[in-house]
Amino acid sequence: MDEEYDVIVLGTGLTECILSGIMSVNGKKVLHMDRNPYYGGESSSITPLEELYKRFQLLEGPPESMGRGRDWNVDLIPKFLMANGQLVKMLLYTEVTRYLDFKVVEGSFVYKGGKIYKVPSTETEALASNLMGMFEKRRFRKFLVFVANFDENDPKTFEGVDPQTTSMRDVYRKFDLGQDVIDFTGHALALYRTDDYLDQPCLETVNRIKLYSESLARYGKSPYLYPLYGLGELPQGFARLSAIYGGTYMLNKPVDDIIMENGKVVGVKSEGEVARCKQLICDPSYIPDRVRKAGQVIRIICILSHPIKNTNDANSCQIIIPQNQVNRKSGRPGLFLWPDIYVCMISYAHNVAAQGKYIAIASTTVETTDPEKEVEPALELLEPIDQKFVAISDLYEPIDDGCESQVFCSCSYDATTHFETTCNDIKDIYKRMAGTAFDFENMKRKQNDVFGEAEQ
Repeated sequence: MDEEYDVIVLGTGLTECILSGIMSVNGKKVLHMDRNPYYGGESSSITPLEELYKRFQLLEGPPESMGRGRDWNVDLIPKFLMANGQLVKMLLYTEVTRYLDFKVVEGSFVYKGGKIYKVPSTETEALASNLMGMFEKRRFRKFLVFVANFDENDPKTFEGVDPQTTSMRDVYRKFDLGQDVIDFTGHALALYRTDDYLDQPCLETVNRIKLYSESLARYGKSPYLYPLYGLGELPQGFARLSAIYGGTYMLNKPVDDIIMENGKVVGVKSEGEVARCKQLICDPSYIPDRVRKAGQVIRIICILSHPIKNTNDANSCQIIIPQNQVNRKSGRPGLFLWPDIYVCMISYAHNVAAQGKYIAIASTTVETTDPEKEVEPALELLEPIDQKFVAISDLYEPIDDGCESQVFCSCSYDATTHFETTCNDIKDIYKRMAGTAFDFENMKRKQNDVFGEAEQ
C-alpha cells in the first residue's frame, strides 16, 4: 500500500465506483478502499435476508415463510434507471452492461383522490386514461405533441414560448391544463418533488418530460429499468471496470487518517501504512468535519406476499404520491413545499426475493418530527405488509467544492426514485477534479483492453 497514486477513492458507493472507473479508463492510477467488507456503502443490496434482520436489530430473524435467505437481495436505497437517462448512457459507454442484466419496470402509477392510476405519457395512453375528462385529454395531447416536437436549437418548434424566460406555469396556462394534469405532469413525468419548478423557466421541465417520453419509447411498459440481483450489482460492475484498467481494490480496510499538508490532501493512513495521492474522492462518512447536514430521508422497506392493488398485478412498479393529494402542505397557505412520497416495488422476478415475494420501499424527505406518519398514505396502499424495516438517514453535502484541498466529497443519495441527481453529482465532481466539463466520450473503453485482442 505504501505507494503513490493519482487518485484514492474511499467508499464503494455507486458515485465513488463510477468515478474510480472513469479515472482508471482515463489512465489514472487509482487505489479504492472501503472500511466495509462489502461493496456499495449506503447503496448496497443486503443478502442473505438474515443480514437485513440483523442490520435493523430484529434479533428473531426471518420466519420460514420468507423462504431461503440467500434468495434475497434487498436494496437499502431504492432507485430505478431511466432507460434513456445518464446512468444508462454511462453503463453503455463503459460497456459495464456486459456484467449486468436488466428488466423493464412494468408500470409507473400516480396517486389521485385515494386511488392509483397508470401515468399516461403517450398520446394513445392520454386518450385512454381515466385521470382526465374528454376535453382535458385533447388539451393534454396537444401539450405532449408540443413537447415531443420541441427542440431548444430550433425556434420554429417554440410555438411562441421562450424556453429561457417563459415559466412552466405559463406554458400550462397556454395549453389550458387543469390542476390535476399539472400535478401528474410535474411530478410523475418531469419527476419534480415540489412545485418550485412552476415559476422557473420552462426549458428544464420540457427536457425532463422529453427524457421520460423517450425512455418510455425504448421499451414501452415504463421508462424505468432495474438490474437483476439488485442495485448492489451497479457499483460492482464499475469496480470491475476500474480493476481491468489497473485500479487497486481493498475492502475491509479501516481509514485511520486523511493526511493534509498546507491545506491539500497528500495521502491516506490505514493500519500504520500511508498511501500517497494527489486527489481524494470519498463519501460523507469519511470526512464528517467537511460536510453539513442538508435534511433527512425516511425509507421503509416492506416485504409483501402480494402485488400492489390496482397495478394489474405488476411484479415491479413505481407509484408517485404528489404532495397535494395527501395534503402534505407547508405552513404557508396555498404553498405545497413538501416533497412527494415515492414507492418502488420489485419482486422475485428480479432475483431479489424468494418466490412469490415482493419488496416495496416507500420513501420521502422528512419534514416533521413524526416521519413514519408522513409515509402513511404509501403504506396504506401496500397492506397487508409481512415485515417492515424503517430507516431514517441524514442527507449530507460537502461544505466546499474541494478545489483547494483536492478532497472531493459526494452528496448523500436523495429520495428521488431514479439516478439522475446522482449522475449530476458525478459529472460535477469530475468537472472539479479534471478542470474540464464531463464528456461521455471520456468513458469509452480503449479497444484493446484486457478483454483480449485489439480490434482487427
